Amino acid sequence: MHQKKVLESSKLPKTLNTEEELDDFISWPTEGLSNDFSRLEGDIIILGVAGKVGPGLARMAKLAAPDKRIIGVARFTNQEVRKKLEKCKIETIECDLLNSEAVNDLPKVTNVIYMAGRKFGTSGDEPFSWAMNTHAPGIVAQAFRNSRIVAFSTLCVYPFSTIQDLGCDENTAPTPFGEYANSCVGRERIFQYFSRKYNTPGRLIRLNYAIDLRYGVLFDVANWVRNQQPIDLSSGHTNVIWHGDVNNQVLRSLLFCETPCSPLNLGGLNPISIRDIANIFGEKFRREPQFLNMEKDTGWVNRTDLSQKLLGSPVVRLENMVEWVADWIERDLPNYGKPTRYEVRDGVF
Repeated sequence: MHQKKVLESSKLPKTLNTEEELDDFISWPTEGLSNDFSRLEGDIIILGVAGKVGPGLARMAKLAAPDKRIIGVARFTNQEVRKKLEKCKIETIECDLLNSEAVNDLPKVTNVIYMAGRKFGTSGDEPFSWAMNTHAPGIVAQAFRNSRIVAFSTLCVYPFSTIQDLGCDENTAPTPFGEYANSCVGRERIFQYFSRKYNTPGRLIRLNYAIDLRYGVLFDVANWVRNQQPIDLSSGHTNVIWHGDVNNQVLRSLLFCETPCSPLNLGGLNPISIRDIANIFGEKFRREPQFLNMEKDTGWVNRTDLSQKLLGSPVVRLENMVEWVADWIERDLPNYGKPTRYEVRDGVF
């Protein structure tokens, strides 16, 4: 583990050559996070740690606060994830968050990061998605009523907004469409209900699209350009943020919890144009992007003014992400094979 490395815009790598390098880099804390954690009381438990974002977030928490107890909880269907976490001195506990007895037996530490949820596969299995996105949060909110809880949500709870207005802010009322987005509003409402009932401080992280080199909107677009697949421009704008910046800002949000819990948008500074990004990748790959349809003037974008005020701007810039993604794809390095489906406009996942 790189205990002395700190994420700074002036010290970003030019390339990332292996998955190990990438995972290490995603785990670097910022100086702001390390300073915040010196003031954060108590240990941290991360529920749903075994997904794409969780392992890097857990490692970052341990790097920022080596003396804190960092506990990762999941079903751990992939035991390799568990072994890697334990190698980094992160405690792991196998637990089904739909099992209230098992959740009640978890260590009741001061700080909770809630990452569990279900998106892909909702269509055709709606009841399970609703159980994961609303029932499990109710179990957790009651079991950890005396903690502070930062819970992941999504930009999909918002209605489409006009691109010219730069999207919705936290005061925009959720008016979702589709089973997935509605169940995510349900998750927020459950946490808000129990936050009010027990005076539990918290934040609801309405996250835009996180970027890794193995997945994400930029990977999708770059891959389509390279393979000369047509790109549907109906969803012509979106908002992206580097995976490591997400980890930093989510962890720092523990210092900015409110009672009752309130939403906080995380993302890049402004929406990006899919057409412009595709053309940049086209220049890098020496291929002409293929487009379908025209950009609509609305989409799922939101404003991040509040998170910038509280947490500062993301460290990694769009141009860094584009360079890294193009280089990664050109060298045929590993990917997750999981499209983001950012282009979906009907809420069906």
